[in-house]
Amino acid sequence: MNYHTFPFSSEDLAALSDCRLCPRNCGVNRVMGELGYCKSDAGFHISSICIHKGEEPVISGKKGICNIFFSRCNLQCLFCQNHEISQNKGPIIEKRLSFEEIISKIKETLIQTENIVGFVSPSHFVPHVKSIITALRKDGLNPVFVYNTNGYDSVDALKSLGGYIDVYLPDFKYMDSDLSLAFSQARNYPEVAAAAIKEMYRQKGSTLRKTDDGIAESGLIIRHLVLPNAVENSVKVLKYIAEEISERIHISLMSQYFPTDKVRHIPQLNRLITLEEYEQVTDAFHNLGFYRGWLQEPESESHFRPRFENDQAFEV
Repeated sequence: MNYHTFPFSSEDLAALSDCRLCPRNCGVNRVMGELGYCKSDAGFHISSICIHKGEEPVISGKKGICNIFFSRCNLQCLFCQNHEISQNKGPIIEKRLSFEEIISKIKETLIQTENIVGFVSPSHFVPHVKSIITALRKDGLNPVFVYNTNGYDSVDALKSLGGYIDVYLPDFKYMDSDLSLAFSQARNYPEVAAAAIKEMYRQKGSTLRKTDDGIAESGLIIRHLVLPNAVENSVKVLKYIAEEISERIHISLMSQYFPTDKVRHIPQLNRLITLEEYEQVTDAFHNLGFYRGWLQEPESESHFRPRFENDQAFEV
């Protein structure tokens, strides 16, 4: 495949030729087919383009968002609900589409949504994100663009997205480096995610601008998934945000964790969170002064499971 046929800028093509797009800093030449940690070359590797109505209310609205799920990932979380598309070893569910087919599929899906496009697990595909946005804008489309990331992002890559992304939707998974190493192969996750989210905050601040219909147009929403046996980690994450960034930020505090078959043998992860665990974290949320965001209902874990083998991965 001739990657020069893709609409990468010379700067982005150079970045792919010595890839340091994410904090793994592999330095491989993806243009020449070399594979780093994420096992992704310079092609467009997408597992699903579909409507998703399970995001936060200001993102999904009534019609949902057009989500673009990139394949592979620069984190390898043991508990990932998207492991069918995100694992870096072995076969995954992935579609082989040309750039033109990708743009066409996005357009076809977008008209059925709240006019929002989401990029899911985009940290290792930042040039591709920019190329898609540029192509859609060139065709006269200007949806809201959401960067839905695990939080393990390069500050420099985020700076390059300043003129492209409307809403940042990062995870802030850990402030415990032992957990981030054990569960996601990234001991430095806490400091990396903190720096990345501070850059997103620098760009967007704490104001979430919305349309008259309540759909997000610009801003920052930080997600945190509460894990079993890890209340202390969750409280530390919230405490860091409140003390080091702002308690005015919108927080999405998620209770939807469920153990996939891949963690059935891991005692720390092989169960749902308890109501008591979630309440301890929500109490910390309020005690730390947060007042913007969303809490999930108990038993939410049964409502957010994708089926990537289907053309439409989520129920609509």
